[in-house]
Amino acid sequence: MGKMGIPAGLKIVIVDDEQAVLLTLEALLTRHGYAPRVAHSGTAGLSLVRKTEPDLVLLDLGLPDMDGLEVLRQIKSEWPQMPVIILTANDSLSNAVESIKQGAFHFISKPYSVEELLSLITRAVEQRQLLREAESLREEKQQLSKRLEKAERQLAPVAQSRSMRNVRELVERLAPSDANVLLFGESGVGKEVIANQIHRLSRRADGPMVKLNCAAFPPNMIESELFGYVKGAFTGAQNDFPGMISEASNGTLFLDEIAEMPADLQTRFLRVLQEREFRRLGSTKTIPVNFRLVAATNRPVGEVVRSGALRQDLYYRLNTFQIEIPPLRERPEDIPALVAVFLARFAAQLGKPEPSIAPEAFDRLLTYDWPGNVRELQNAIEYSVVLAEHAVITLQELPREIQLPAVLHEARAAGAPASLNLDEQEKQVILLALAQAHGNKKKAAAILGIHRPTLYSKMKHHGISL
Repeated sequence: MGKMGIPAGLKIVIVDDEQAVLLTLEALLTRHGYAPRVAHSGTAGLSLVRKTEPDLVLLDLGLPDMDGLEVLRQIKSEWPQMPVIILTANDSLSNAVESIKQGAFHFISKPYSVEELLSLITRAVEQRQLLREAESLREEKQQLSKRLEKAERQLAPVAQSRSMRNVRELVERLAPSDANVLLFGESGVGKEVIANQIHRLSRRADGPMVKLNCAAFPPNMIESELFGYVKGAFTGAQNDFPGMISEASNGTLFLDEIAEMPADLQTRFLRVLQEREFRRLGSTKTIPVNFRLVAATNRPVGEVVRSGALRQDLYYRLNTFQIEIPPLRERPEDIPALVAVFLARFAAQLGKPEPSIAPEAFDRLLTYDWPGNVRELQNAIEYSVVLAEHAVITLQELPREIQLPAVLHEARAAGAPASLNLDEQEKQVILLALAQAHGNKKKAAAILGIHRPTLYSKMKHHGISL
């Protein structure tokens, strides 16, 4: 990675008719980790851009064969988000200003300082990376939403335990209202499944269910994703984007990990909840909104409010209903039903007969503490179904983390308490190393910094058998 997190080797095309300028810029950019290519004319520059599709173009307006502004127009027509920095002489300053209107990222007047040029290049490349990341995240979110929607139609909240039956009953009672709901629980407990259930049981079920994970986007991108923007709102905004608030009209907006939303944006979003209207970035037009809000956090609500991660005024607006979803380790009664759902799902996806689970493997599923909650259980069953060669999933086909004997899980959770005597502490340290090594004695010996025969001897001394 280069300076400020920019990958080395980014492609830059330089279009200028002055040989000295080309040689100087080529040497400068190469020295700073870029991969420059040069062209002496507008025609050659366009050909080189089409051939290499660079990350950035440095374009002189005074070209011998065609107007630099026309080169810019053709580049922005074919690659709207490709940043172009204009290199201009003082006598063409008016054209430089016109180039900004045509979509150039910025211009720099000759003669320019090395620091100024490199700073401008860094800013342009960083913005291009952010736009690419936003597009990638948006596409990924759309694909994930389609997969989740299909999966969640098969997976209503499992409620065999008393605690989850209480959650289900509360959801059924509050869903028909338009009241805001705040969900909290550890990562992987199924907050999104509950949010989907609230939407399905609401009067807005025929409307959209729009989801934004505030932790999945860089802080400076959440605002544009949420509020949308109009063309020209910022460099790179080539088209209007409605934003998720608008997309959730007559439906439900689910904001996961809302405490990850920047504090200033929380203030702006609170105003939307109060006034029921908003403006897109770059627009003066006020748009009325009509959505039901469901928000979630994976940290205790009191903690995120006290720390300032969640503004107190926004919390009070969200907190019409608050639902705590218990971790899976506190509701083992739900594990058999969840396992049955996941077995059926993944066997169908793989085109396999649905396998059963051997008693010792099922016992391990019931006694494991599931730090990753329902999501970890789902991943474990998928892993096992993929590996299963026969009609029965055995202990050996569970993930290695889950195969560990219970004593190793307990050792890892407890560490080596200082209150134990030296011999007992040594036993706990050995158990902890074995847990970290997933039972692999060679790796455990390496963790402890001892030879394997020494480890075997100490295991025998302490009565540790794996």
